[in-house]
Amino acid sequence: MRTLAATSLWHDRRFRTFWSAQTVSEFGDRITELALPLIAVTLLDASPSQVGFLTAAVWLPSLASLFVGSWVDQRRDKRPLMIAADVARTILLLTIPVAYWLDLLSLGQLYVIAILAGTAGVVFGTAYASFFVRLVDRDHFLEANGKLSATRSISFMGGPAVGGVLVQWLSAPVAIVVDALSFVFSAIRISRLDVQPGEADETPESLLSRARTGMRYLLKHPYLRRSLGCATTVNFFNMIGMALLVLYASRDLGLSPGTIGLAFGIGSSGGLLGAVAAGPLTRIFGAGRVIAAGTIIFPGSMALAVLAQGPDWVRAAVLAGGMFVATFAVMCFDVPLNSLQAAVTHDHMRSRVAGAFSSINYGVRPLGAVVGGFLGTWIGVRETLLVSAAGGLLSVLWLVRSPIIRTRDLTGLHPPEL
Repeated sequence: MRTLAATSLWHDRRFRTFWSAQTVSEFGDRITELALPLIAVTLLDASPSQVGFLTAAVWLPSLASLFVGSWVDQRRDKRPLMIAADVARTILLLTIPVAYWLDLLSLGQLYVIAILAGTAGVVFGTAYASFFVRLVDRDHFLEANGKLSATRSISFMGGPAVGGVLVQWLSAPVAIVVDALSFVFSAIRISRLDVQPGEADETPESLLSRARTGMRYLLKHPYLRRSLGCATTVNFFNMIGMALLVLYASRDLGLSPGTIGLAFGIGSSGGLLGAVAAGPLTRIFGAGRVIAAGTIIFPGSMALAVLAQGPDWVRAAVLAGGMFVATFAVMCFDVPLNSLQAAVTHDHMRSRVAGAFSSINYGVRPLGAVVGGFLGTWIGVRETLLVSAAGGLLSVLWLVRSPIIRTRDLTGLHPPEL
């Protein structure tokens, strides 16, 4: 693989091309994340449990990530798979405004599209795990993850605000078109990348056997096993609250779509700051300590949303404040943890491990969303947000006495032999 510039990835054309593709795609995703539940709530009068089911449908394909990743590992060139995934998501999302214009839109259609688009996302994500290490030199893992996370955070700042305006002015189904077009841009940019394919894992194993090998590698790995438990706990409890956050802001706080988008956008600026600060904080305090701090601050900060009361601007400001702290903390968790995982995973196992990790880590998200929907109906949306925040704090227990919390930097970290 071509050696990158020693100074910064700013000087690497290939990385800049991929970075631009991901930036535009992330902005489109933020619009859909706001528009999809708003379609269910405002146009189809969905209940809390139905909104929970819709959020669950988005993440349901993650349960198949292990098998998808095992299949992807057999493909030498991962780039065509990523392009195909982008094209598939474009077509699927465009069916929403078409159905809306034809007066055929239904919750059932939203569930189906969420599942199919989520499946395409799983293909893209598992292929990306191997593609990333061919695109970026090992010495630049932390910088690359920081830059990608920074623009992802920027998308959380601008995406909801733009999405809120588009939903309010043009309607939620029409806003979905923007996300569809963002996938077109991503597919075109990725198709222009000249990245040398890695070696395919051509062992004559069945798909089931390969999947089992990937899961065994993950669960026996001293770093990956603990990071999996920590991230899965965070995701489960976070989804309990996130499944209902738009509903809470719309119905309980009485905020308009534009105000909700603005609050989410302002609050998400914490993610940009966190992505920029994650690298320096890691170098000062060590990767393990920064990861541990993120697991505590991220879930706890979301409880601030339940304190919102008073005039509209105060409620919106409190919601934005909670989002600011949460997004800062989650970047301090994600950036060093993703870099650490890339450093300790064997090349021939990357897509399988990414799939196995996602099967569990993201696979609990549908369960969390469904639990959140039922809890919102049973004990109330506000109380469910408190359960989400309290439960998420348990994630730090996975790091106690683990090698992760003792890790300062990536120097000397290598994958175990197969």
